[in-house]
Amino acid sequence: MRTVSGVDILPRSFYDRDTRQVALDLLGLHLVVGEGGEQKIARIVEVEAYLGSQDLACHTSRGMTRRTQVMFGPPGHAYVYLIYGMYHCLNVVTEPEGKGCAVLIRAVEIVSGFTGKTSGPGLLCRALGIGMSHNGVDLTQPKFCLVRPATAGAIRVVRRPRIGVDYAGHWAKRLLRFYIKESPCISRR
Repeated sequence: MRTVSGVDILPRSFYDRDTRQVALDLLGLHLVVGEGGEQKIARIVEVEAYLGSQDLACHTSRGMTRRTQVMFGPPGHAYVYLIYGMYHCLNVVTEPEGKGCAVLIRAVEIVSGFTGKTSGPGLLCRALGIGMSHNGVDLTQPKFCLVRPATAGAIRVVRRPRIGVDYAGHWAKRLLRFYIKESPCISRR
């Protein structure tokens, strides 16, 4: 098992499961960007699940493209894309290779090593310095990974429809956005 700062990095098997369960299990975990003294650490407090080609809100619903190729690859890799020509969004690829599923990281709380607004996918990527160079990166490596915090308390999870996917018909109303109720960093209540 690989470690970062004495904490085990989540193994690939964590991501190779049902996307909804991975999304729920991501809440409260730490995202680590960088190494050594340059580490930026954030607590994940809001996510959205995207369930592959049948999910009309999912990028892979239109099939494999150069942009979505990473989502069809092995689980445990980062899928980063640009929206509105200026904001990056971070997703973690889930389920077995070929499924095209991922979880969008929507909001985080600052733990250490950085400052800035983090209550939205574009804002958190800007604050953490996440960009297209992170697309396809293996999240089981120390420079860019997810870990369980050394101590974690109980959390209360809220389930809501995803944000900004009205075009997806009945998929827009599905309760696939999850967040920690107590967090002040949620993108939208």
